Amino acid sequence: MSSVADLSSDAPAARLFRIGVAGLFLLLIWAFMHYGGLSVPGAPLLLVAALFGGYMAMNIGANDVANNVGPSVGSGALTMTGAVIIAAIFEAAGALIAGGEVISTIKGGIINPEMVADPRNFIWLMTAAVLAGALWLNLATVVGAPVSTTHSIVGGVLGAGLAAGGLAIANWDVMARIVASWVISPALGGLIAAAFLFVLKILVLYKQDRVMAARRVVPWMIAVMAWAFATYLVIKALPELWDASFLQASAVGLVVAALVFAVVRGRIVQQAATMANSTEGVNGLFTIPLIFAAALLSFAHGANDVANAIGPVAAINEAVQSGTVAGEAPIPLWVMAIGALGLAVGLALFGPRLIRTVGTEITELDKTRAFCVALAAAITVIIASQLGLPVSSTHIALGAVFGVGFLREFLKHNYASRLHSILEHHKGNDREQLQAFLDDFQQASVEEMEAMIRQAKKNQTEVKLKKKERKRLKKIYQEEMVKRRILLKIVAAWVITVPASGLMAGMLYFTLRGMLV
Repeated sequence: MSSVADLSSDAPAARLFRIGVAGLFLLLIWAFMHYGGLSVPGAPLLLVAALFGGYMAMNIGANDVANNVGPSVGSGALTMTGAVIIAAIFEAAGALIAGGEVISTIKGGIINPEMVADPRNFIWLMTAAVLAGALWLNLATVVGAPVSTTHSIVGGVLGAGLAAGGLAIANWDVMARIVASWVISPALGGLIAAAFLFVLKILVLYKQDRVMAARRVVPWMIAVMAWAFATYLVIKALPELWDASFLQASAVGLVVAALVFAVVRGRIVQQAATMANSTEGVNGLFTIPLIFAAALLSFAHGANDVANAIGPVAAINEAVQSGTVAGEAPIPLWVMAIGALGLAVGLALFGPRLIRTVGTEITELDKTRAFCVALAAAITVIIASQLGLPVSSTHIALGAVFGVGFLREFLKHNYASRLHSILEHHKGNDREQLQAFLDDFQQASVEEMEAMIRQAKKNQTEVKLKKKERKRLKKIYQEEMVKRRILLKIVAAWVITVPASGLMAGMLYFTLRGMLV
């Protein structure tokens, strides 16, 4: 039996297999809709909408879920196969359990549905929107760019809406907040992730006795994560089951955090007895929290972002069944099932490529860094929801990864320049000692650099740097730890997501209207 890793390869046979399974999934949707007893007027429109909704759900699973599990895979806490299985189960569970019984037909209120009086125009609008969003996500996945699925469907609805009702149909103040979120989301995620990583470095990783420092600090960090995820799930993933206030959600989070702290503290004391006094030893303490984080982020994502796939389908279903345009629509079980299964199928077939991009291609992640990324994602969503900011979970997670990478880059540059200054002011004749020291420094982690700088300050016999050695140190502190090529590709994809999906949706709307009028 082929593994997920095998199926995610770029070999022609693997690509054909994935495309074939995706086609089979869409064929099953067609068979269900065609033979499922749909005898209402407009049933062919529902069949088309269901197929497009399934296609959109697969693309969400392929592109967006990587943000939830990528750091865990990149850090080694989860294998690719384990991550795909966990994410598929929890994405589908989140969609089915907490996806909501009633959904807004217009994502984010970006257009006014009252300006589309004719139900036929509304159906064409939503059909064009979901197909355009899915096509853009498919293209982004092919080129390896993680983009916001929410922004993809927002662009689709806006573009088709403008085609159907002109400029007046759009709520431009909402669009302005969405554009602002392109900056707010990654900046918040990056700053919070970098802040947590810096705290861990100062309180644990830079200490000489890292074991004792970890015993004191790590249980509190994991308790903070437990509070953040419990609060996050109550606020974002369970509103249909319990419409809790922020204070109520925070109280639940505190109870969960207290329980987790009591369990984790004893467990870490046990691990510390045999734990290595090193960065690798500290990393091992975060393996289980990262597995839980991947599962909980996937559950919350399934509960929230399944609406991007099934919202338009629910809207079309309501318009076909009632003959009216509604601001909200109930979600039939068959619509929810298409969304939930589509997320899982798309993730299993096409998700590994984007998981690798997020987990390994942007910057090097170990378990400590991945923990800070996951924690930042949950806390940023909590902060944004309380401030009423329309942030993107994709942008938050990737911003957190970039934040961790840029912090590492800043620290390494800082330590290398400090060492340069120290060595420039010392004199001596031991060239071999300096050569070995520079070689070790170039290969050292950021945490090891801090210790080497402390040692260099104590030793007053270092030699004056030659020109060649000065160049080597300069090269060390100019080293980039965030791959700029990946950064530019992702930022470019973010910026053009709404315009690109909007343009496609407008063209598709006019095409559908021309074909069906």
